[in-house]
Amino acid sequence: MTIENTQSPTAAAPANATEERAKSKRIGSLRALGPFLAPYTSMLAAAGGALVLTAIVSLTLPLAVRRVVDGFETESAELLDRYFLAALMVAILLALGTGLRYYLVTRLGERVVADIRKSVFDRMIGMSPSFYEKIMTGEVLSRITTDTTLLLSVISSSVSIALRNMLILLGGLGLMMVTSPKLTGAVLLIVPLIIVPIVVLGRRLRVLSRENQDWIAESSGNASEALLSVQTVQAFTHERASSATFDAVTEKSFASAKKRIATRAVMTVIVITLVFAGIVGVLWTGARDVRAEAMTIGELIQFLIYAIMVAGSVGALSEIWGELQRASGATERLVELLQTVDSVADPDQGLALPQGGRGAIGFHDVRFSYPTRPDSAALAGVDFTIQPGETVAIVGPSGAGKSTIFQLLLRFYDPISGKITLDGVDLRDMTRASFRDVMAMVPQDPVIFGASARDNIRFGRPGATDAEVEAAARAAAAHDFLTALPQGYDTYVGERGLMLSGGQKQRIAIARAILRDAPILLLDEATSALDAESERLVQDAVARLSADRTTLIVAHRLATVKQADRILVFQDGQIVAEGTHDSLVAQGGLYARLARLQFTEGLAAE
Repeated sequence: MTIENTQSPTAAAPANATEERAKSKRIGSLRALGPFLAPYTSMLAAAGGALVLTAIVSLTLPLAVRRVVDGFETESAELLDRYFLAALMVAILLALGTGLRYYLVTRLGERVVADIRKSVFDRMIGMSPSFYEKIMTGEVLSRITTDTTLLLSVISSSVSIALRNMLILLGGLGLMMVTSPKLTGAVLLIVPLIIVPIVVLGRRLRVLSRENQDWIAESSGNASEALLSVQTVQAFTHERASSATFDAVTEKSFASAKKRIATRAVMTVIVITLVFAGIVGVLWTGARDVRAEAMTIGELIQFLIYAIMVAGSVGALSEIWGELQRASGATERLVELLQTVDSVADPDQGLALPQGGRGAIGFHDVRFSYPTRPDSAALAGVDFTIQPGETVAIVGPSGAGKSTIFQLLLRFYDPISGKITLDGVDLRDMTRASFRDVMAMVPQDPVIFGASARDNIRFGRPGATDAEVEAAARAAAAHDFLTALPQGYDTYVGERGLMLSGGQKQRIAIARAILRDAPILLLDEATSALDAESERLVQDAVARLSADRTTLIVAHRLATVKQADRILVFQDGQIVAEGTHDSLVAQGGLYARLARLQFTEGLAAE
């Protein structure tokens, strides 16, 4: 693991490329939220109704204020009381409408963002490993969390406030014109001066917002990698270097945020200054009209309130525009994940496994290179078949292509040429779930989840009973150490199984595979972390388990494959020898040399 080299593809893109992508999509990127809003049209309509109601009521308030002010000049106390009562009722109606709007819009925002998070996660959990060779897991998590949180703020708050302010802006301008065309004309002279900085600075703000989100994702990815490997980091006393790398990325994120904040602050200052300078000018002109008795005090106050409402709406819209720019960048990043084309895809109409999966495996002239190493052949024309119920071992030096066989058999990758068949059907003609359902795998580096030991074993077959879980644990020689844990099988084993030893993790992974009870068993160095006694117990369990199913074993330790029906010897991505243990030893060559080294060293050690 290289802690320093954590530059994500997105963040590593040249600044001008990032800017071009942001400019090309503009605020219209938010249209991608349409499919997520479509199922909730009734809630949208109700929220829209509440929004229109509050806007209309807000625009009614200045009329009530005018009536009250001008009512002081009337001699009828009863009429004045009615004006005050009407003003109170308008205020209550505004409060109720605002509360309803808040409830509906916020609920809608939470619902839509939850759907987006689920959609993105559903997409990401099914992506093949080649996707994760190009993007850090931490960055994906950042998009699912940070970017969706930003969208939540926009959907549940900013959008409704923007629409409300837009209605108030248009309605207020209309009522201002009705109240005083002269003063309205003066106000409109200022509008172009306000729009120009919003447009110009808004473009800059959009670019900076996207850049800021990229650096946040980079920071998250860096932290995720370091924390997931914290024991290795500490073992090599790499804490300071890792902290320095994280600090550097975080500071770049902060520097980007400072630019965004400064741009937004400048835009806010310019807009507010122009708006309120216009209000002072209009108020001065209106005061002169009142002295000339061209309008009443109530009309001036009414116009002034409308002018303040319009000015406030413009200011709010300019501020919300910045939020929408950030949301646009976040939406782009989420849509990128949703629209990512996986290099491994299921067919539209997948074929079914014949007879529910007998376990006949075939590799036919398979050639393959990993996407990040296209010039290095992991497999170079591999041909072999495995009959149902046969136990076949794959051995060879490191980098010979042994584990690649499992990667392709599970269809984490597709071969460059040739084909892989299961019961005579090309894997590419079936859905991945259909053939993975008949496979159980014990990886070289067993994955233990942050849950109880029981739940980790039950991961192999979620519907299994406690008795079945414990039977699988006994078969994997895991029962004794599991019962010795503080809460037995229900003990929380820590994130990535930190409370367990390497051998204990491997036995839990083996128990999980045994519990799955699949026709095909894949063992990738399944006993490499076990002591001699546990290895012997597990080998006996595997021998019993392999009796009626197809078993494929990858191993460096040849003692674990001596009883295999057949052994395939790999070197440089090719099969260089094939046979039983005894026949291969008799042939000489690579296998005989490996056997001589291992068994001679074993005897010397004893």
